Amino acid sequence: MAAQPSILAFAGSARRGSFNKQVLRIAARAAEQAGAKVTLIDLADYPLPLFDQDLEAASGPPENAVRLLELFKSHDGLLIASPEYNTSITPLMKNTIDWVSRKIGDSPSLAAFQGKVAALMSASPGALGGLRGLVHLRSILGNIGVIVLPEQVAVMQAHNALDEMGNLHDAKQQASVEKLGTRLAELLAKLRA
Repeated sequence: MAAQPSILAFAGSARRGSFNKQVLRIAARAAEQAGAKVTLIDLADYPLPLFDQDLEAASGPPENAVRLLELFKSHDGLLIASPEYNTSITPLMKNTIDWVSRKIGDSPSLAAFQGKVAALMSASPGALGGLRGLVHLRSILGNIGVIVLPEQVAVMQAHNALDEMGNLHDAKQQASVEKLGTRLAELLAKLRA
């Protein structure tokens, strides 16, 4: 029997009440129910300076960049909920990708991303649910060696979409988010078999 697939789940928001963090938890639970080991992290727990090669050359990589690199490398897949800021990804998401993509220690550049499989989702108070930002994230991840599932979910009107238990009011939308987590877990299990 193949080893249990592992998924690193995170949102590109540091906000405590983030809609993306809430939607991410739905997909993460579904991935666990489908047999994956899911590590849910909050990027707010890994503060990083703005990426700067001069800073990197003078001081080396920040401790949190090293910690994140090891987390990324130790998981088979990525479950990402990415907010949309001005039709693109958040500075937090971009800065995290930039630091984690670097050559750190014995790890070559992009070691944290190449060969990984990712599932993407977003949630936004807007009418498109953060969909435009997912286009940019998909492009970035694809260019650094991540296989991105074609399926994705964008939850629009997120400020009204979630109930007090963290579930979506719309059963069809809830099922779509759950299916995304399940799909990632099942695909990773097949790849490991």
